[in-house]
Amino acid sequence: MLKGFRDFILRGNVVDLAVAVVIGAAFTAVVNVFVSSFITPLIAAIGGEPSFGDLFFTINGARFAYGEFLDVAITFLLTAAIVYFLVVRPLNRVMTALSLTDEPASDAPAEDVVLLTEIRDLLREQAGGGGGDT
Repeated sequence: MLKGFRDFILRGNVVDLAVAVVIGAAFTAVVNVFVSSFITPLIAAIGGEPSFGDLFFTINGARFAYGEFLDVAITFLLTAAIVYFLVVRPLNRVMTALSLTDEPASDAPAEDVVLLTEIRDLLREQAGGGGGDT
């Protein structure tokens, strides 16, 4: 039983996923601090509110804190933008560059196309000497 558990934990996928979660949590903390220290005060200076966290409205005694939602939405958008522009785009460029250098383009038809062409030609020969295309 312990051997199976050890094999499961040491699989590459599980370890990679655990590392990704830890790094993602740390990255989110950095973005949260950036948003609360720079972006929110900048937007508040332009909009006139010192903090979005204090913005709310009430309906029949129920409090709707939309300011907190704005803070979280801004943090999410900035996190997504940073991940896209600093991780995804550069990685896609590297992968494209590697794929261009890995396999030179070949003018020869693919192996499966050659095999299918041979099968077609053999069937034509068996059917009567190969008139026109059918």
